[in-house]
Amino acid sequence: MSKIKFAVLPGDYIGPEVMTEALRVLNVAAGKAGLTLETTVADVGGAGIDNHGKALPDSTLDVCRAADAILFGSVGGPKWESLPPKEQPERAALLPLRKAFNLFANIRPGLLYAELTDASPLKTNRIPEGIDIVCIRELTGGIYFGQPKSTTTLDNGEQQAIDTMVYQTSEIERIAEVAAVTAKARGGRVCSVDKANVLETSVLWRKTVIDYFAKNHPDLELSHMYVDNAAMQLARDPNQFDVLFTENMFGDILSDEMAVICGSLGMMSSASLGTEKNSHGHPFGLFEPAGGTAPDIAGMGVANPCAQILSGAMMLRYSFGQLELAEQIETAVRKTVTEDGLRTGDIAFGRDPVGTTAMADAIIGNL
Repeated sequence: MSKIKFAVLPGDYIGPEVMTEALRVLNVAAGKAGLTLETTVADVGGAGIDNHGKALPDSTLDVCRAADAILFGSVGGPKWESLPPKEQPERAALLPLRKAFNLFANIRPGLLYAELTDASPLKTNRIPEGIDIVCIRELTGGIYFGQPKSTTTLDNGEQQAIDTMVYQTSEIERIAEVAAVTAKARGGRVCSVDKANVLETSVLWRKTVIDYFAKNHPDLELSHMYVDNAAMQLARDPNQFDVLFTENMFGDILSDEMAVICGSLGMMSSASLGTEKNSHGHPFGLFEPAGGTAPDIAGMGVANPCAQILSGAMMLRYSFGQLELAEQIETAVRKTVTEDGLRTGDIAFGRDPVGTTAMADAIIGNL
């Protein structure tokens, strides 16, 4: 491998700002390894609406199809909130991208450095060593994609909306495999989250998971938890988990809760992996920060670029097999924030904050 070819979709508001810094870091890291980046930038989200008339332009899809991965920014904001829900940037860009590339597995690390525990709403004495867990979310099934899905007017004049939660055994097994592989690289413990005391889909989910792990991964420690209890346990003692995985809607909620207890969204990265392999034989994926577009600080040069940079590291690991290079970037980010003590405003806690570019400069220095 001499080239790393990926699509760059910066998005809106702070999206292009932090993407610029992430690309600088990736260029330096790639150069150290004798690799070159081949990137193509395309509009998505609000930028897609403004410049092409829709959140996911056909030209952007073409760019993504020609690449080996997608490095995604953040989309949406107040400028487009008056549009019909189905046309708004988040819904009209991310969901079609997941469907187009069958991005079925979302991997979100819940990582909080011990030095940043003040950023968490949890009491520091409950997480003295920080937090280190992973949430695996099924991304293309369940109630977000199930059919029928409709809003109709009844004979009595009332409106009725229908969403359908659907799962097949194969969908559950493939996300279970992602959870298992992730756990084997960590502490070997998996907690499957469902609502099997109420939902038929969860009854199938739990049975399938039990059978799959017994047959394929009997060496792993498997447990089960109802989603309402899992939400409580995350807030009470997050480090009781190693890897937790669940279906689409539950994962949407729990991964966002996890991001909050881990402090600033400016530090949270994520990967969404597909069923197809890229030209290097690795999973095609979309990699994005967990946070939003932060319109209130856009253009001020103060946004935290770490989540975008760490998402780039995840891209190197999962879609290009560059494990050592990914680890070098992650180590550089950790050293900059912890040992060097450089902080953007969201994680400053009384220190003098640095700007977006200065943070990236320091990370590059540590590379």
